[in-house]
Amino acid sequence: MISSPGLVTVILFLLGQTRGDSVSQMDGQLTLLEEATLTVNCTYSATGYPTLFWYVQYPGEGPQLLLKATKANDKETNKGFEATYNAKTTSFHLEKASVQESDSAVYYCALGDTVTETAGGAEHKL
Repeated sequence: MISSPGLVTVILFLLGQTRGDSVSQMDGQLTLLEEATLTVNCTYSATGYPTLFWYVQYPGEGPQLLLKATKANDKETNKGFEATYNAKTTSFHLEKASVQESDSAVYYCALGDTVTETAGGAEHKL
């Protein structure tokens, strides 16, 4: 019996900013086949070196921390996802080599002001 691979849907939203610091992602929707490679671009604009985060929110649940980087060149991994804090390109792109249907969720890229610990973010639905 041959089974068709499932689909993974990615929806991108742009949210606000915090005190001039901001993160951004593309707006729109992306649908991937299971086992496809995923890259979700996240760029930021900030003074200094903010703490960067990826949060995930599965259907019917609250947001959960997925990845956190506190300094340039940090490479974080969790549940097959990874992101590298690149201060030169001001990016923290989320990547996964092989997405599964269970990865369908909303993903938020966010930054935290290391002094005041306020956060701004961008939302991404997978």
